[in-house]
Amino acid sequence: MKTAVVTDSNSGITRSEADRLGVFVLPMPFVINGDEYFEDINLTQEEFYTHLLNGADVHTSQPNPEAVLDFWNNVLKEYDELVYIPMSSGLSGSYQTARMLSEDFDGRVSVVNNQRISVTQRSSVIDALDLISGGCKGSEIVKILEEDKFNSSIYIMVGTLDYLKKGGRITPAVATIGNLLKIKPILQIQGEKLDAFAVSRTVNGGKQIMINAVKKDCIKRFGGLDPDNVMINMAYSHNRESAEEFRSELKEIFPDFDIYCAPLSLSVSCHIGPNSLAMTATRKLRYLTR
Repeated sequence: MKTAVVTDSNSGITRSEADRLGVFVLPMPFVINGDEYFEDINLTQEEFYTHLLNGADVHTSQPNPEAVLDFWNNVLKEYDELVYIPMSSGLSGSYQTARMLSEDFDGRVSVVNNQRISVTQRSSVIDALDLISGGCKGSEIVKILEEDKFNSSIYIMVGTLDYLKKGGRITPAVATIGNLLKIKPILQIQGEKLDAFAVSRTVNGGKQIMINAVKKDCIKRFGGLDPDNVMINMAYSHNRESAEEFRSELKEIFPDFDIYCAPLSLSVSCHIGPNSLAMTATRKLRYLTR
């Protein structure tokens, strides 16, 4: 059976990388000042942040069900079945919609409730490709990825409190005081949702908090601080130079790890703004050989 892997652009996988990997990426829509845009189609990262920094009204949106159905049907013209890996159901209703739509495909569409986003969602896509290479079918891949879904962490140091205030996650007073004191909140995504984790007064202090949290997760949850057991990656929002500097620092601390670095998903950046840095830890599926 010929099985395709489909994800959405919240994975950070661009169209060019999708072609290289042999996967399919459904572009996620954004509404900016009332107009609809699609990530990596008519909305680049740079254009997104230009709108955001200019004070535009930016909202995330779910794909139109008809667009999802058309996308799947086009893929199924060349494949017997597909595995769809959308962003975490704790952060969007996309999974629930996709799960409902898949019921009309007689088992040819398997939807994964993988509870991941950005570079961790990308890791699940790579895992799915490996599982297909190992002979797994769609239903088996769903079971394996869903059993593994919580074996991943994201820690994000936010560059400004303005967008958390705009989204109603903190009050205007807290945002004003926090910005004056140059407080750097660290948020976490542990599957279900975006939560507060810690606070730092400096960038270096925030980096150290994330490093310590990742080390702790690797040792206590993911089988040890070993590149055979876990992947350590990072992401950023509109601050590539700072991200590359942080990646160099991480390479010194974790010399045995191949640290992948990519722009943070725009659906997350929409709520936290630019100049954020993120670290991730994801347990490798033990029976896969990379």
